Amino acid sequence: MDLEKRLAFAEQIAREAGDLVLQSFQLVKDFKFKDDESPVTSADLAAEELLRDRIKREFPGEEILGEEHGGDPESADRWVLDPIDGTKSFMAGVPLFATLVSYECDQIPLLGTAYFPALGELVSAARGHGTQCNGELCMVKSNADPGRAIIATAGHKSARISGRTEGIDKLAATCLATRTWCDAYGHALVATGRVDAMIDPVVSRWDVSAMAVIVREAGGCFTDFSGREQVTNEAISVTPGMKHVVWEAFGVS
Repeated sequence: MDLEKRLAFAEQIAREAGDLVLQSFQLVKDFKFKDDESPVTSADLAAEELLRDRIKREFPGEEILGEEHGGDPESADRWVLDPIDGTKSFMAGVPLFATLVSYECDQIPLLGTAYFPALGELVSAARGHGTQCNGELCMVKSNADPGRAIIATAGHKSARISGRTEGIDKLAATCLATRTWCDAYGHALVATGRVDAMIDPVVSRWDVSAMAVIVREAGGCFTDFSGREQVTNEAISVTPGMKHVVWEAFGVS
């Protein structure tokens, strides 16, 4: 498999879909709630349709799993799509939303791209090829001093319902600052060396498939709350130097 070719394709279609979404940014007037009570806009639906169309043309017959139009959750080799990661931010006119595209073999992410159209940032990676931000190689921070660490987290509600509030409070008492730079943006901040960890206690596959390979190829650790390097319904991105501090806060052995 030519990972570089597939990554270039993923970057291209993520840009196309993200730029389509950007046309509706700060203009959202209509949205609906899905069965899980998360909102969906017409921009979410249109962007995923564009992504699916491009994949079907370039790689006919390959499996696709997307947030808005579904797919077989048991398929091993597949494209994984999130047309707008951070729909609530998008709806509120906050520019920290992304279009995410990844490709998995045996349900292991091999490449991923995260395009933040309102910020003009594209962060992408393929296994064995490193992570790039707007075409420049990037790495996680080397800091190992908790007193200087900045920790990104998801929202307070997800921390509460997942029982992770105590761990986040421990980090807040130790580190320089905690900020709710949530969704894919928080993981991208880790991968590009801007923050030390991202705590994401409630996620879906399409939220983190791309970010797992992006963080790992930048030299970071991407795990669940048991310390396993798997893509599950919870995620921690952290630099090697801060791993012990973050894991201790959540009781990871």
